[in-house]
Amino acid sequence: MELLKKFSIKPLDPHLYELAFLHESYSNENNLEECYERLEFLGDAALDLVVSEFLYNMDSDLTEGQLTRIRSNYVCKKALYTYSIELGLDQYIKLGAGVELTKRETDSVISDVFESFIGALYLDLGMESVKEFLFKTVIPHIKNKDIFFYDYKSELKQLCDQNGFELIYELIHEEGEPHDKIFTMAAMINGEKCGIGNGGSKKEAEQNAAKIALSEF
Repeated sequence: MELLKKFSIKPLDPHLYELAFLHESYSNENNLEECYERLEFLGDAALDLVVSEFLYNMDSDLTEGQLTRIRSNYVCKKALYTYSIELGLDQYIKLGAGVELTKRETDSVISDVFESFIGALYLDLGMESVKEFLFKTVIPHIKNKDIFFYDYKSELKQLCDQNGFELIYELIHEEGEPHDKIFTMAAMINGEKCGIGNGGSKKEAEQNAAKIALSEF
């Protein structure tokens, strides 16, 4: 795998890195018992830890809430997708023959394999190798203060709390197939609709609703 050579990774167990790119559709089609999902779970935790530690040491004045919000920007799906594309991880993904994914599903898989690769690296060579890899791939984005995700919900909640307003989100509408739904959510402030947003998940729709509500605040 060219990626391993690029980062001078000498694998002890090459199978782990192959597993990191096996989508469940490929595994099911080939009667394999494993796919990348368990490695993704592990990589998610390792990524969170390394980014959290870096942010903790970066600025001693940051509060817990601020650290959490900043971290979310660098471990969100859009950030993972960016890292994955930059490294060319999407070129190694194995899907079942004839499997057709929506753009959202494809983007999600591309995001997932960044974490599954981290999980494979952790199991194979340990946490120090993970940190070394992430300091070359993710930490530069933090140092550059790149923006992948802005937490409009947290900002809106803070403003509402300061003014003693009640903020809740209500589902207005959903449509589409189960694997490709579009949700419409409303940001309700003191019982009034102050922002309506759409998204591929309720959380995404809530963020878009909060963004619109903030512009009207």
